[in-house]
Amino acid sequence: MTKLPTGKLDARIVALDLDDTLLNRDLQITPRTVSALQECARRGIYVVLCSGRAENGILPYVRQLNIAGTQAGRYIIAMNGATIYDMHRREQIYTRTVPSDILLQAYRMASRHDLACQVYDASTIYPSRDNEWSRVDVKLCGLKMQVVSNFEQFISRGHSKMVIPGEPEKVAVLQEELKAAFGDRAVVFTSKPFFLEVMPPHCGKGEALTHLAGVLNLPPETTMGFGDSMNDESMIRAATHSVAMCNGLPYIHDIARYITRFDNNHDGVGDFLWEYVL
Repeated sequence: MTKLPTGKLDARIVALDLDDTLLNRDLQITPRTVSALQECARRGIYVVLCSGRAENGILPYVRQLNIAGTQAGRYIIAMNGATIYDMHRREQIYTRTVPSDILLQAYRMASRHDLACQVYDASTIYPSRDNEWSRVDVKLCGLKMQVVSNFEQFISRGHSKMVIPGEPEKVAVLQEELKAAFGDRAVVFTSKPFFLEVMPPHCGKGEALTHLAGVLNLPPETTMGFGDSMNDESMIRAATHSVAMCNGLPYIHDIARYITRFDNNHDGVGDFLWEYVL
C-alpha cells in the first residue's frame, strides 16, 4: 500500500524516526539515504533525527550524516519528544518531565506484574533491576546501564520518560491499566511490543517538532515527519507532510498523508526525499 504525492512538496524541516524508519535491519543508514539528507541540509532544509533514544544513542547517526556543523543539522529530538538538543550550544533547549507521583505509581503497578522499570539520562539507562529486556535496550541504543538499588528515591525528582520493558503479553495488560489510571495526566504507549513508555502529559515527537518549527520561524505547512510506529503518532498527526513507512503499522498508514514506496531496508526515506522533495 502506498499513498504518494502528485508533485513536489515544500518541506523546510524533516523529522525522522530512527528504528524501522531511517535505520535498516542492521541499524544503519544506507548511503543513498545519507546523500539525500546531506542534500536536504545543503539546500537549507532542517534535518532532525527524532527518536525515543537518549541523546547519546542518537549521536552515532548524527556523525554518520556529517551535517551537525551546519545550521540545518544542529538539532535533535530525543526521548520521544521530551527533549530538543541544540548541538551547537551543547544544551537542551526544550525539556518536559514526567511528574514524580506518576513515575512512582507506574513503578508500583509494574512491580505487581513482576516487571522492571527504567529511566534515562543522556548516556545511561537506569533500571530498577537487572533484566534481559533492559539489556536489549542497551544493545539497541549503545548506552551504558546502571542498576539503581533505591529506585523509588531515584525517580522522586522526575524524569523525561519511564520505560517498562518486558514480555509483550504482560506489557499489553499493564498498558491498559496505566491508561485507565492516568488518563490525560501522562502519555502511555508501546514503542515496541516489549517497551511500554510513560511520557509527560501532552508530550510527544509531534509537540517537539511543532515547537522547534516555531523557534525557527518555519510555517507549519512546511513540516515533514517520517515514522512507522505508535511513538510516531503525534509527529504523523502534527506534520503537514506526514509520511508513514510502508513497513509501518496499519494505524500509522491510516493517519499519514503519504506512505513510502519502499521499506526501511530499501531506502524508503531516501527514495521519498529524492523523488518528492529534492
